[in-house]
Amino acid sequence: MKTRNGRPYVIPTLAAAVGAALATGAVAVPAQAASVRPAARSTAAQAAPRAVQAAVRAAPKAPAIVAKGGYVMNDATGTSYFTKAADTRRSTGSTTKIMTARVVLAQKNLDLDKKVTVQKAYSDYIVSKNASSAHLIVGDKVTVRQLLYGLMLPSGCDAAYALADAYGKGSTRAKRVSSFIGQMNSTAKSLGLKNTHFDSFDGIGNGGNYSTPRDLTKLASSAMKYATFRSVVKTKSTKQKVTTKNGGYRYMSWTNTNGLLSSYSGTIGVKTGSGPEAKYCLVFAATRGGRTVIGAVLASSSEANRTADAKKLMDYGFKR
Repeated sequence: MKTRNGRPYVIPTLAAAVGAALATGAVAVPAQAASVRPAARSTAAQAAPRAVQAAVRAAPKAPAIVAKGGYVMNDATGTSYFTKAADTRRSTGSTTKIMTARVVLAQKNLDLDKKVTVQKAYSDYIVSKNASSAHLIVGDKVTVRQLLYGLMLPSGCDAAYALADAYGKGSTRAKRVSSFIGQMNSTAKSLGLKNTHFDSFDGIGNGGNYSTPRDLTKLASSAMKYATFRSVVKTKSTKQKVTTKNGGYRYMSWTNTNGLLSSYSGTIGVKTGSGPEAKYCLVFAATRGGRTVIGAVLASSSEANRTADAKKLMDYGFKR
């Protein structure tokens, strides 16, 4: 799939058509040419164009999407199925949190049961930014595994802050957060994401937080190689028991913002995103018949349209 003037179009696969023609005898094999009668050669010459035309007719029509950027590929082979401004840099919103989780999961000797104490700074941040929240309670002790659920299901910016504070390096919180964002960018570089940069741990940036549909898809594909990540992002809702400041416990309930988990058969993840600049974004993946397609849409016009866009791209991917 390629784009022309920012719009997707399909190039017919001539090689496949010729191959099909060979398989059916529509095109003569050179070694046999001397023994083929003139009438047979004439028939073969007529059949080859018909085989090409049949292949063109059989190719599924590329969908039209509302999002300004879109991409979908075969997760196993990396084969691109659809591109629309796939390498144009755009704000990513909370799809940034895929990288937040990816950096945490790549930590050496990671202990998912390690407890992190919720700091007042995390809740103050949520209030000051009017940000999406996991509603973490100051003083509670929450495991890293639970923070990953709080990060990816309700899109908790407080959970993102807690993880950045826990896995960044430095003597102050500001230095640790800066260190963590540095890890996000070094990971992007190591994955070959040339059009991706982060200036925040949650997507609430200062103009330097961007990626592309293609890069986000590659990032999600990498993250999905971690079993913990796969378990988290396919979860529709969860109820987690956390330890309170006084040694008791409370339950935290989180619901996934990714509606595809309930509305599109085979969906296995991964993350929604939105914001004034980002508009409506969605990184998605689904498996049907043993084949997984994965992709992203950026800057769609509404929550409903980003969902419809993603469904169109997955439908198209499964037809390819």
